[in-house]
Amino acid sequence: MKQRTTIIADVQLEEQLAFCDKIRGYWHEKNIVPTAYVETYGCQQNEADSERIRGILSESGYAITDNAEGADVVVMNTCAIREHAEQRVFGNLGALTHTKRRHPRQKIFLCGCMAGQDHVVQRIKKSFPHVDGVFSTHHLWQFPEILHRVLTVGKRTYYVEDEAGSIAEGLPQLRDNMLKAWVSIMYGCNNFCTYCIVPYVRGRERSRKCEDILAECRTLIESGTKEITLLGQNVNSYGKDLEENIDFSDLLTRIAEIPGDFLIRFMTSHPRDAGKKLFDTMAASSKIAKQLHLPFQSGSSRVLKAMNRHYDREKYLNLVEYAKSVMPELVLTSDVIVGFPGETEEEFEETISLIEQVRYDSLFTFIFSPRVGTPAASMVDPTTKEEKNRRFDRLCAVQNRISEDIHTGYIGKTMRCLIDGQDNEFLTARTEGGRLVRLHGSEALIGQFKDITITGATTWSLTGSLVGKE
Repeated sequence: MKQRTTIIADVQLEEQLAFCDKIRGYWHEKNIVPTAYVETYGCQQNEADSERIRGILSESGYAITDNAEGADVVVMNTCAIREHAEQRVFGNLGALTHTKRRHPRQKIFLCGCMAGQDHVVQRIKKSFPHVDGVFSTHHLWQFPEILHRVLTVGKRTYYVEDEAGSIAEGLPQLRDNMLKAWVSIMYGCNNFCTYCIVPYVRGRERSRKCEDILAECRTLIESGTKEITLLGQNVNSYGKDLEENIDFSDLLTRIAEIPGDFLIRFMTSHPRDAGKKLFDTMAASSKIAKQLHLPFQSGSSRVLKAMNRHYDREKYLNLVEYAKSVMPELVLTSDVIVGFPGETEEEFEETISLIEQVRYDSLFTFIFSPRVGTPAASMVDPTTKEEKNRRFDRLCAVQNRISEDIHTGYIGKTMRCLIDGQDNEFLTARTEGGRLVRLHGSEALIGQFKDITITGATTWSLTGSLVGKE
């Protein structure tokens, strides 16, 4: 693997945009307005990547559709974090043989994290002949070239070179929602947790320049965006590779200084690099949401060491204690893995006790899934599937009880929320801490911050009413 980050030059991006023009001309000559469908799996970073893929397709003359049936281009942007996600992709990819049979000019592409794994690429070559192109996250910026080649040459195309990664500014972007926007501040990961495939498929950590991030945020805010979520595999390590002396807390402060009424969120934080400066920065600004996603993965220090997480139970709990001391209203969420190879019943109980002590607002819970190429995939794993499922169910029951209890405590409180959409007859809104609220009201309120009194609660959401509404 190359170790040096590649900065994509302006002239290279201009060449890609020229391919967009060629593709547009290709369809214009046929007097056809082509359609494209993009299906996204996995994390918010994949969602942000899909917005760029849609932007490239739109720039190339494609109308974006919400169905693979009849689409001239289908792009599957994939996730490799867990086996279940991969199997779902392969199943859906196989089903596309039927859409292509009914629509022979359809071109099918697989990209994202799965495309960065050689065993996946080889399986696509051997077992999915209807797939026209595969490109990894490192080659997303070359999608116009890849698409043009498939259209004009007609050969299956693979852009899957293993490398440290690149940064390409200025790609077209078609956002799903201008009210709430993703902004990637960095890419890749240097942590190499023993269970995680991300560093192998997304490359090394590389930070965007501060001025580029600020310019993107400023444009969004001036266009009416009310909520910006900063993205990175580990946002807390932002800036370590830049010549400028800046860290993530400094970046948060500079974004918060942009004029406007908006809220900043971010994910994901790694406990290894989180600290008092970050929490103090969050506490000091009304524009930074008092919401923190701080994955702990296990409550056992021995298991954390086996995971190569670079912190122990005590350090994690100290971080949480300080964060809550400066932000008493903090909404805290996390990730946890059940059944890591070698985890004993006693170590699982340590995870349960940590959850009881911290009292998370919600958790993303997973049963360990071995990933080809990671150290954990070859570790001895004596725990049965049935035992892991039992532990998983117990953990979920504990967290659901805590979540419901915390949500019940919201009843009677008045909270400033962003009204962001509709769900059947209800409006939907989010508290500063990211909790979902359903309420009645006019759709004209969508896009506004409003005070809402919480009137009811479940494990997963809240109900409320507008303050001052008769």
